[in-house]
Amino acid sequence: MFLTIVLLLIIVCEIWGITGVDKKHLLKSMIYYTQLSNVAALISAVLLLCFGPAEWIAVFRYLSVCLLIMTCLVTVFVLQPLLHDSYLLLWSRTGFFLHLVCPFLNTLSYVFLETHAKGSVFLPPAATLLYGVIMLYMNYIEKVDGPYPFLRIRHQTKTATVIWIIVLLAAMGAISSAVALFAG
Repeated sequence: MFLTIVLLLIIVCEIWGITGVDKKHLLKSMIYYTQLSNVAALISAVLLLCFGPAEWIAVFRYLSVCLLIMTCLVTVFVLQPLLHDSYLLLWSRTGFFLHLVCPFLNTLSYVFLETHAKGSVFLPPAATLLYGVIMLYMNYIEKVDGPYPFLRIRHQTKTATVIWIIVLLAAMGAISSAVALFAG
């Protein structure tokens, strides 16, 4: 019963945050890791609520929680210092819910209330790498500019790009290991 209430709260918060994006740019916003991770969390919470604790749902919840933690940490420790826009990133309706509230609620729910995925520790880094490769390629062919400063390969050196990739993948590896450890 308590898990049901928490999942309903997560679903409401995810919808509230996602719908805070300008409606005419909602589809375009799907290039953001933040949007993708929150949509994954919304879908995984709905699946868990509707179908219960199946193994594949636990894996999807684990993945979405790790992606959300990465979203939160990158926003707080990388983007906010680089962009100097704490209102938009952390305190606007969208920023507050998608970068802070939803990662927090999903993490607490997964770690303390849900069935945990086993053997999925490499999935979040692989998903993050896939996202990064796609976005780097889209930046390279000039179909996208960003959407994050560390993906703008036309505006930084190759060395900087490689360092960012290593640091972000190492961070995701640490996140996925920590979530597996705490949830295990």
